[in-house]
Amino acid sequence: MRTGLSRRNFLTSLAQTPKLEYGTLGRTGLKVTKVGFGCMITSDPSVIARAIDMGINYFDTARVYSRGNNERMVGSAIKGKRDKLVLSSKVQSRTKEAALADLDTSLRELGTDYLDIWFLHNYRDPAEIKDELIEAQDIAKKQGKIRFSGISTHANQAAIIRAAIEKKFDVVLTSYNFAMDKGLEPSLDAAHKAGIGVVAMKVMAGGSRFQGFYPTDEALRNKMAREGTMLAALKWVLKNPSVDTAIPSMVDTDQLEENIRAMSSKYTDADEKLLAARLEEIRPLYCRMCGKCEGQCRLGLPVADVLRFLTYAEGYGQFTVGREYYQELPAAYAEARCDSCPGCTVNCPNGVRVAQRMRRAQEIFA
Repeated sequence: MRTGLSRRNFLTSLAQTPKLEYGTLGRTGLKVTKVGFGCMITSDPSVIARAIDMGINYFDTARVYSRGNNERMVGSAIKGKRDKLVLSSKVQSRTKEAALADLDTSLRELGTDYLDIWFLHNYRDPAEIKDELIEAQDIAKKQGKIRFSGISTHANQAAIIRAAIEKKFDVVLTSYNFAMDKGLEPSLDAAHKAGIGVVAMKVMAGGSRFQGFYPTDEALRNKMAREGTMLAALKWVLKNPSVDTAIPSMVDTDQLEENIRAMSSKYTDADEKLLAARLEEIRPLYCRMCGKCEGQCRLGLPVADVLRFLTYAEGYGQFTVGREYYQELPAAYAEARCDSCPGCTVNCPNGVRVAQRMRRAQEIFA
């Protein structure tokens, strides 16, 4: 029997056309919609084109996404509209020469002469932020290839944010969601007060697909409730005044429409209850990137990274993305098997079943 409940009907019934809200990225002065567009897992350029038509003006990609194909796709989607947008990309190379070469490739693939923000990507240790990379950003600014410098971090965020303040980056891009340690919030406040733009990523705390919730049969109603949880997760991030914008990943126009609604929706007690229940549900599955497992694995495995790759596959339904990242690990890590270990030495303070999750990643990616 049909229930008459569909995702589109669910969304349509919830709200009127939302109003766009804007934030200012610190001292850059860039005005961006409070919900931007994280392009990492997007493969359909029409979704980006639709977002532009709906008023979204901030789009983020990276040189490493989809082995360079993501930048090419984004470039095709924004063609003829570049001057209306704030565009950022990221570089993972760790030398000045390689970073500048990657920047030139990014500009070519994106079909633009400049980036509004160029992020040094995926830092967890301030010691990794070499002077030569900051010099690369300075060179790019002088050449007119970038307008502002940024740095991104998935783990040990507080330390990287402190370094961003000290080294006078213009923008910081950081993981931030309802499941993470609230101890990060003073760091976000400090960045905001220092005039650094704050962009939040990984805002959905692992996505909606953990534990096999797919839109089939009796799971349909649960799926609708789960989508409400995802909206609540985004609203939770946006209620922090130190966050200038958030960049949730989006793969279709349904996600786009739902996420845009978050800009004009108040965070409520009902949202709080949804997220409390969701946190208990994902506790054994979702790595919060707190960094406390660093160095605990007797095999030296980068536990947080591997669990993040698994989240791409199981939380966001992006198996190919997770596998690509996993296969870029050093061979010794990619070939290691937790089944051969006499006992896991990693103790997650947040309750993640690390050994089980690591074995799962090795099973599906290796």
